[in-house]
Amino acid sequence: MSQLRTVQVLGGGAGSSAHVSPLVAGLVARGVQVTVCAPADSGRAHGLPATGARFVTVPRCGDPAAVAALRTACAGADIVHAHGLHAAVRAGIALSGRKTPLVVTWHTRPHAEGARGRLLRLLERKAARSAAVVLGTSGDLVERARRRGARDARLAPAAIPASRVPGPPDDGKARAELGVVGRPLIVSVAQHGQDTLLGAAREWCGLDPAPLLAVTGEGPRAGALRRRIAAEGLPVVAGGPDGIGELLAAADIAVLSGRGEGGPLLAREALRHGVPLVAARVDGLPELVGEAAELVPYGDVEALAGAVVGLLGDPGRRARLADSGRAQAAGWPTEDDTVAHVLSVYDELAQP
Repeated sequence: MSQLRTVQVLGGGAGSSAHVSPLVAGLVARGVQVTVCAPADSGRAHGLPATGARFVTVPRCGDPAAVAALRTACAGADIVHAHGLHAAVRAGIALSGRKTPLVVTWHTRPHAEGARGRLLRLLERKAARSAAVVLGTSGDLVERARRRGARDARLAPAAIPASRVPGPPDDGKARAELGVVGRPLIVSVAQHGQDTLLGAAREWCGLDPAPLLAVTGEGPRAGALRRRIAAEGLPVVAGGPDGIGELLAAADIAVLSGRGEGGPLLAREALRHGVPLVAARVDGLPELVGEAAELVPYGDVEALAGAVVGLLGDPGRRARLADSGRAQAAGWPTEDDTVAHVLSVYDELAQP
């Protein structure tokens, strides 16, 4: 059989790009001819040009010039594999009129309401129906693809990339930078559900000592987050050390109150670092963490605050969650698992 030729299409999302880099490296190592089409900044950030694949810069936008560049890059491919919603839609348009099979992986679920929500559902239907196979990294994503009209939707093991913090994190340095002395440190990321998170922070203000909440990242409402912190005098800092791993090394508890691309990353790193996790029961998070986290209903301020306060007062429970988290992380799919699964799908679709 001749060398398999595949094009990997990325839309630029940090979560999907982090997953694709080890996949591309694994495919190249197994003799697959790989072309990666991605925005330049996304490719560089995740080391894609260094994987041994051919790298083609394709803008994020969906204008005719970007689609034409993608169509040219896909010429002669045996399989085109798009990662994420917008990449899938563009790849489907670029392959219009061709018989090249399209594989689509949904790594995360976008969330929006109103007009934007309706547009996202339309894009999801377009992406699902244009694909020969939709791979979902969690059961809820597989079911979502089926509801949107996917002909073939399957659960796919996704390797969980580790934090790239260089060397062992210095937890003392991180705590010093945040001004945390003699008080618990709680770490979260900016995402949907910030009102719930800040409401919980107000609830645990009465503890002595009051925990400090460090929120890292720039979510969709970063400005509103900072304004509310200042207006209510909450024990919260927005920002901190650049790496999630560095923050978690100093943390007593990690908290996820909502949805968003940064959430699964924080959850994965919390379990790896043995940091007790309290999280909203959303999307594929229950599958990811199993019994190794405290899960609460989405949007429930009292439940979130109560779970955090309970853990702060129960060192034994925190220790058990830390051990469970490390054990859960040890059982996650490896990069070899992911590459082998994807190759089996490619071989199936590439059969004459």
